[in-house]
Amino acid sequence: MAKQEWGPEEIAEMRRELLAWYAQNQRDLPWRQSSNPYSIWVSEIMLQQTRVAVVVERYKAFLARFPTLLSLALAPEQDVLALWSGLGYYRRARMLHKAAQFVANHHNGNLPESSVELRTLPGIGAYTAAAIASIAHGEAVAVVDGNVERVLCRLEGWETGSRTGGAALKRRVDSLAAQLVDPARPGDFNQALMELGATVCLPRNPQCLVCPLAAHCSTKGEHKTRPRARMVSREVAYALSVRTGRKAGQASREVLLEQRPSNLTVMPGLWELPALRNAAVPEKELRMTVRHSIMQVNYYVRIRTVFEDDEKLMTLTGGERRWVPLSEAVGMALTGLARKVLTRAHLLSGVGLGELTSQT
Repeated sequence: MAKQEWGPEEIAEMRRELLAWYAQNQRDLPWRQSSNPYSIWVSEIMLQQTRVAVVVERYKAFLARFPTLLSLALAPEQDVLALWSGLGYYRRARMLHKAAQFVANHHNGNLPESSVELRTLPGIGAYTAAAIASIAHGEAVAVVDGNVERVLCRLEGWETGSRTGGAALKRRVDSLAAQLVDPARPGDFNQALMELGATVCLPRNPQCLVCPLAAHCSTKGEHKTRPRARMVSREVAYALSVRTGRKAGQASREVLLEQRPSNLTVMPGLWELPALRNAAVPEKELRMTVRHSIMQVNYYVRIRTVFEDDEKLMTLTGGERRWVPLSEAVGMALTGLARKVLTRAHLLSGVGLGELTSQT
């Protein structure tokens, strides 16, 4: 369908209707209670490819530990990764940490204000730069995420995900977003458009009857999109080894953990349970089964209790291994799967981060 011709009066009306809807219907999310650029930056990085419900608690814990950009810059990377546990996509945490160090060293600890300058920082792309600049500093720049793209494509009647769309479609979406953004309230407008896509203009069964932009929409319902990539299934098995050790002269429970080698491309440096040599765990030997998803892979995980004397015989040799007191493990940079298993085994329950589950 050809692009609609949006006149100034209709654009102004759309802005008013969307902002009025947002004022009445926006979710009460902790990052919306602050205009601090650092806080907004942290929330935007966390929200990339992660559900809002998972981010809420992690955001609060992260800012409690790293309340300022300088405190984040000065922290050891392992502490940052530990606070990121449960969010997945750990490269985001590493890039956030590196960017904080860069700002501390080259910008006196102050984030640049413009979207153009923000994009020069490690790990900050067009979307994040626009979000920070518009929300924290009122720069009239459009923010385009997946939710915004869906809303705009439906408004115009554009099909998305076709092989011929690609860069051409992105340019059209970006152009329309820039045309619609409210120069007087760009931060609120961008958040309103993202909120509309997240809560009303849904990928499936959009709630068109309550949409503030329904009168301007060419689609009024679902539109053709690229089929989602098929999930791949894999079966894996890990050892859960717990012993009674001694710390400061007192008995303490310890769990055997292994650090992933730093040269791996996936989750380097994080701590996990040792992998079993034989993934075919007999039913009577199962401690638990867990389903865990990472991107397009569904992992069906078998967990087996392995005693200390058998751990070398029954597990594969990987990275550095050590027995860790459970009181220490809760604050370590664990993989989401390791944290999930230890929590379900009630080994981390009742201890702050131990209440986390992964995003899957």
